[in-house]
Amino acid sequence: MLKATLISAALGLALASPMWAQSANLTTSPPGEGYEQVSKLVKLPDFLPGMGQLFVKPATLPAGPFLAYDRHGKLVSSIYMIPLKDLNDHKTFDNLATGPHKVDHVTFMYNAGHPGVEVPHYHVILWYVSAKEAAALK
Repeated sequence: MLKATLISAALGLALASPMWAQSANLTTSPPGEGYEQVSKLVKLPDFLPGMGQLFVKPATLPAGPFLAYDRHGKLVSSIYMIPLKDLNDHKTFDNLATGPHKVDHVTFMYNAGHPGVEVPHYHVILWYVSAKEAAALK
């Protein structure tokens, strides 16, 4: 059941109409529009290998979206951090923003918790780059 819920959520996000404008200030780092660097909000490194440099609007926590950028400042993914409890409670997440790019692939990643989202949760990652480019984020 949980797997079906996660797959449905990812497909909905991937197929949704972009809610962000085709805005250069979101496609390159640092983004504007109220996004803050995650490493300045919580105790995390400036760049997370395998994910990138993260930015989020604090009011959207814990779900996000978190915008992830490569070391050249290019937007590579949008990440949603969905608490396991919310999934088990069948909480609905309506109108989560999606990025301005075509989604190349989606990754689901379990996380037991970390600074900023301390509870067990899933990272739902909408990648705007190929799997090879995503794997190269170091």
